[in-house]
Amino acid sequence: MTTNATTEQGPADFAIAHEADLIRVRKVLRAEAEAVGLNLVDATKLITAGSELARNILNYADGGRGRVGIERVYERGRRGVRVTFADDGPGIADIGAAMTDGFSTKGSMGLGLPGSRRLVDDLTLTSEAGSGTTVVIVKWQR
Repeated sequence: MTTNATTEQGPADFAIAHEADLIRVRKVLRAEAEAVGLNLVDATKLITAGSELARNILNYADGGRGRVGIERVYERGRRGVRVTFADDGPGIADIGAAMTDGFSTKGSMGLGLPGSRRLVDDLTLTSEAGSGTTVVIVKWQR
């Protein structure tokens, strides 16, 4: 995660519990990307990564429930969007494996976490078995 960045709370801090919440995540991320001046390519990358991470909450968290917080960040003259995805699910036993292409516990293609990492400028994942998972991503304006 980026240190020394100042933040401005964006318009979003809400629960993720239903498929419709994925649409809300994408809509709010699009608006925040525009607000900080991300170009179309970077905005699309942020929205894609955010959508994937929100879907992970639906697919892997206990009860398919979690939260997303979206805020604008400013550091050394640049602007960006920081998004925090958190759940109280079972956690990730092996973070290293989970960040490897092809790793999946549910038979998917296993591209979600490593793919999201490639789409954003910063990705921090913290997780503990039985205590949930938090993923924080940041996309900076070029």
